[in-house]
Amino acid sequence: MTTRSDLMAVKALTWDLWRGQLATRRRAWIGREPMARTFVRPWHADPYPQYDAARARGPVFRGLQAGGWVAVSHEACSELLRSRDFGVDTREAGGSTEADLSLLGMDPPEHTRLRKVVAPAFTPRRMTAFETSIEKRVDSLMDAAEQRRSFDLITALAAPLPIGVISELLGIPVDDNEKFLRYGTVLGTALDGIHSLRHALELQKASVALDTLTQSQLDARREEPRDDLLSMLAAEPPERVRPNEALPLSTLLLVAGFETTVNLIGNAVRALMAHRSQWEALVADPSLASAVVEETLRYDSPIQFTSRVAHEGRAIGGRQLSKGDEVLVCIGAANRDPEHYRQPDVFDITRTDGSDHLAFSGGVHYCVGAPLARLEAGVALQRMAQRWPDLRITGRTPIRSSNVIRGARRIPVSVR
Repeated sequence: MTTRSDLMAVKALTWDLWRGQLATRRRAWIGREPMARTFVRPWHADPYPQYDAARARGPVFRGLQAGGWVAVSHEACSELLRSRDFGVDTREAGGSTEADLSLLGMDPPEHTRLRKVVAPAFTPRRMTAFETSIEKRVDSLMDAAEQRRSFDLITALAAPLPIGVISELLGIPVDDNEKFLRYGTVLGTALDGIHSLRHALELQKASVALDTLTQSQLDARREEPRDDLLSMLAAEPPERVRPNEALPLSTLLLVAGFETTVNLIGNAVRALMAHRSQWEALVADPSLASAVVEETLRYDSPIQFTSRVAHEGRAIGGRQLSKGDEVLVCIGAANRDPEHYRQPDVFDITRTDGSDHLAFSGGVHYCVGAPLARLEAGVALQRMAQRWPDLRITGRTPIRSSNVIRGARRIPVSVR
């Protein structure tokens, strides 16, 4: 039953969302503020010229929100991500009073404790053992896709590959893959915050459904353990994984396990098709696939923004930040910083100065699943170069509306 307080809460949420969106549009169109424009059409489709314009304000400057900052230089962003003076837990800064029980909202020592639990699943040795399985999965998806000659690369390969891989790693039944993909895709949009009342309801529905599915798998593993990550989490003693942490940690691994990879593959293909000579170089030497992955991570990062909160007052990029100040770390801008990279706006898979990109964050919060994302994308790109040398984009590749995640909603292609 909907109460009066529920209706008031909905009304307040709707008003706050509308007011925030209106303020951003006003600053983009009337104020001509570069960072505001990155969140608004038409500039959102290609934010990089706006990042360039924003650099005129310095490496760190006041942000769109009161009391907030924005960092755009590679040096400042790298320092923010690596320094222990900054973290992700906003409770002391006046943010949410509820603890985020996944790695995304934790700082050491809690973050360190949980990271040690899942890190063994992503070691180089485990990734090497997993490579054959990924190759078979890629070939199977490509076999099915090329029967149609023309198809959407996202739905045919880029999306089902990582959801299948992370599901196998976790131990999710194959029959549930489609459900996990659907619910996980919705929850991935939460990285941008809530956009509307409808969005809030969609998130709630997907969250409940995904939690129910995942919890059932965790319960099953406690009864009958298997050789998978869910069994490992279910078997951990409470001093390592508390009872209320296993579920959000499993959900995070699932969502993060495919969001980055699907857009990494998609962004790589879009960049290669826009720079045909680079694609031809990959076709001539498919072993360059790993270089394509690294250059894509720098040139068109799947994750454009992250945030940090100052746990101590200190100077960054020539500005004095106070304890509790929040900083929007613009990874997309940092990875094209002209003071750090030679010809940063050029997509060059032979680049020698791009390995220190920040696409996977940095410091204690460096993405634990980065080795898996690199492996999946590398195998997919190598096999595409070997099997689909005549790959072409045949239509529009509309960019997702997300501000945090950058990638195309669809990529129509032909392979012969």
